[in-house]
Amino acid sequence: MKRAGKRFEIACYKNKVVGWRSGVEKDLDEVLQTHSVFVNVSKGQVAKKEDLISAFGTDDQTEICKQILTKGEVQVSDKERHTQLEQMFRDIATIVADKCVNPETKRPYTVILIERAMKDIHYSVKTNKSTKQQALEVIKQLKEKMKIERAHMRLRFILPVNEGKKLKEKLKPLIKVIESEDYGQQLEIVCLIDPGCFREIDELIKKETKGKGSLEVLNLKDVEEGDEKFE
Repeated sequence: MKRAGKRFEIACYKNKVVGWRSGVEKDLDEVLQTHSVFVNVSKGQVAKKEDLISAFGTDDQTEICKQILTKGEVQVSDKERHTQLEQMFRDIATIVADKCVNPETKRPYTVILIERAMKDIHYSVKTNKSTKQQALEVIKQLKEKMKIERAHMRLRFILPVNEGKKLKEKLKPLIKVIESEDYGQQLEIVCLIDPGCFREIDELIKKETKGKGSLEVLNLKDVEEGDEKFE
């Protein structure tokens, strides 16, 4: 952090900084390697007391460490930054693929296809924004270039009664809302899912019912524009 014309540094565990800033990590000793404030960590040059008072109004090193930890700039190598950006890019594409469909085919897009589309619109990842926030931005931008809608898929499963009850428990974590259930000669369920779960549900039904169960896409239920949050 630069203050009063001088540069101040702290030594911390990089992987813990994000946790501290998000409030997940609350133990300062897990984040800091030492409670000292430096002008140059790699050379071991500690900041002078008068410089700390001039810049921060205190010489309480722990308090200054907290300030730098919360508001300072994290130093990362070019390689680390590149890896972080690549991972975030893929995470954003995965969220978009999970939540969106092609409204014409009523089928989800693959992550690879979304990644390609993001490259086509030259989307650049912002490290100071969450992947979920950025996924919403990406969906808005992609809508101008391709047929893509944020929606839930409405499915109907028809399952053999014997396997149906057990299979329903396995399907539950993948289902957003069960709209109706009908126990007759067969178990019929109508439900809403996130598009990203479609393939897993399809494979699960085929495997568990040995091909006797069926899965049908009824329609799409648009996610309201005002619903700007991902769970």
